Amino acid sequence: MLLRSLLLACAASLLLVAAVPVRAQEPDAEPTAPGQAFDPPANAVRLSPKHDVWIDVKNKSVLVDGEVCLRDGQLEMFACPRGTKEHESVVSLKTRAYFVHAGLLAIGAKAGNVVKFDPEYAPAWGDKILIEVQWYEDGKLKKTRAQEWVQQVKTGKAMPYDWVFAGSGFWVDPENSERHYQAESGDFICVSNFPTATLDLPIESSQGNAGLLFSAFTEHIPPLKTPVRLVLTYEPSKKDADEKKAEPKDGAPTDN
Repeated sequence: MLLRSLLLACAASLLLVAAVPVRAQEPDAEPTAPGQAFDPPANAVRLSPKHDVWIDVKNKSVLVDGEVCLRDGQLEMFACPRGTKEHESVVSLKTRAYFVHAGLLAIGAKAGNVVKFDPEYAPAWGDKILIEVQWYEDGKLKKTRAQEWVQQVKTGKAMPYDWVFAGSGFWVDPENSERHYQAESGDFICVSNFPTATLDLPIESSQGNAGLLFSAFTEHIPPLKTPVRLVLTYEPSKKDADEKKAEPKDGAPTDN
């Protein structure tokens, strides 16, 4: 019953976002990257026949494939949709941002709100999303937290913060009233605050070049074009976890 409900929720979410026109052209096919590519994940539901993105209902995770696109330099993103902001992201992903958004909703994650700058700064908020990076090295599967690929400029250490599901938003073209998901421009998994981010950090993090807080952690990142898989897992808030524990089991009586 739970599996059916989640799949129906995913289908409904995809129908909603699939109706949103996306004018950006699909990037041209890229040459075969070095390293071992991933097979489609077992027991997962593919969300788009043209994109490498799946949901794993049992493990409450969204899986999306891509490749390393930057190993050295300042960052505004950790990951972006392919063909957008590879010059300031560590990973380029073979998906549209809205498919990941829909997948997160389908596994139970709740979007909060994006960062605000006016009248005063208010950080992005939403459910915490844990991100694991997977890749192959000498034929062996490697795994690490995404934070290990992001270096905090001030300390020289790995980024200590988790991402939250801010949820981006839509803008409406005044000429034709078409709705567009804002994170498709590249503001997908951000380390600088953007009011268009799908996932953002819940801290103040400038997007101005002089104030960027993070850079690529070169020593931790495999060679360019190495195939990678991101596993995004929803971590319920304490309130949600407590409410879940309080729910009666199937067949159990409820208070009236």
